[in-house]
Amino acid sequence: MKKNLFITFEGIEGSGKSTQSKKLQEFFLQKKIDAILTREPGGCEIAEQIRKILLAEKFNNMQALTEILLNFSARLEHVEQVIKPALKQGKVVICDRFFDSTYAYQGSACGVDFAVIEQIQKITLKDFEPDITFLIDVDVEQAFARINSRIDNNRYEKLGLEFHQKVRSGFLKLADKNQRIKKIDGSQNIEQILLEITKHL
Repeated sequence: MKKNLFITFEGIEGSGKSTQSKKLQEFFLQKKIDAILTREPGGCEIAEQIRKILLAEKFNNMQALTEILLNFSARLEHVEQVIKPALKQGKVVICDRFFDSTYAYQGSACGVDFAVIEQIQKITLKDFEPDITFLIDVDVEQAFARINSRIDNNRYEKLGLEFHQKVRSGFLKLADKNQRIKKIDGSQNIEQILLEITKHL
């Protein structure tokens, strides 16, 4: 396994992707492999400020295209300030969400043409993409049960069942079309999921 891997995790809200991101970083560190964990939107100071706007409940009426532009603006800064420098230093970079989320949320769920997203992606990131992506897939009902037990959910987590069904469907279609994306059954226990992930690596 090469050291400077860029690994991303995707999934609907409550899928367990954040837990697995942390678990994988711990796995690498135990193996004496330098690995950093970051997230999107966010990961650097500018991007974290953009994250506050994107997740704020008071901006519920934001246009989907605005969300895309904000996400890719944050993503560009994140990639240039954090991800690429870490990869150049030979580190493994694990990111909780990346551009696949934009296709699933603003594309599949909000109806923005994928060609528009692709164009913005090419302008901002050019050919830069993850080496491997793990899609932690769970039923929306199961994910909602987890979300409802939380406090301080963001505005995406408060959107309805139908919206999240569209997001899940979007992720599954992306996985079917892209060998980079490895679908993992998120209904398994935490250790089983991690074992399946590390087998891919």
